[in-house]
Amino acid sequence: MKKLVLFSLFFISLLFSCKREKVLQEVQLPDPNAVEEIIYANPAEVKTNDKPFSMNGLAYQYNDLEPYIDAKTMEIHYSKHHLGYANKLNTAIKDTEFKTSTIEEILNKLDLNNSFLRNNAGGYYNHNLFFEILSPKKGTKPSSTFGEAIIRDFGSFSSMNDKITETSTSLFGSGWVWLLVDKEGKLKISQTINQDNPLMSNAIEKGTPILAIDVWEHAYYLKYQNNRTEYIEGLFNIINWDIVSKKYDNSIALKL
Repeated sequence: MKKLVLFSLFFISLLFSCKREKVLQEVQLPDPNAVEEIIYANPAEVKTNDKPFSMNGLAYQYNDLEPYIDAKTMEIHYSKHHLGYANKLNTAIKDTEFKTSTIEEILNKLDLNNSFLRNNAGGYYNHNLFFEILSPKKGTKPSSTFGEAIIRDFGSFSSMNDKITETSTSLFGSGWVWLLVDKEGKLKISQTINQDNPLMSNAIEKGTPILAIDVWEHAYYLKYQNNRTEYIEGLFNIINWDIVSKKYDNSIALKL
């Protein structure tokens, strides 16, 4: 009997001891209404490893184009993809005939069989134009001269945008869509695959690009997934038509 009492006391003591060791601490749960601010790197800090070609910079911050292009996509696109093309372009032309050439001269003269130079020169030029013609600025419109050319060659501004959308969504795989001025001074819309562009000798529609639309998936997939049409429609809200108009005027002036 004495042994039974001692065992019972031991068991009760052990039970209370285990409970003390397993006391749960209250954990503060995050406030579901609190929004964590995400800090993105400054695009001005993105630099190439070498020369002659450098990053042109952006006229806006990564998050300035939201909600049409999200900040993370812009950060990755500019500081990873575009920077990669710039660095590889500098490597491709080092100690070659192109080491002092402009990017336009390289694109006009390059050997299309040189895929390393072709892809990286194209990627550098194409992205420069794409990032340049985007802006958070609202209410930009084609200039009078550019607007007249749009009506002459497409019928209306909305018809031109419809054609750009159609050309963008019909491009199979990765590539670019262009608004360009051909050698006769007419506006044309074209598409190219991969990193090709209208300055290259293999272009079906040759001319001076004044607007570039990137339809590689890395340009839109985080936000739009496979909905390229929605991405293109969003872009029309952030195209800086002031800049496109100036590019049109400059291209016409060079042909006079």
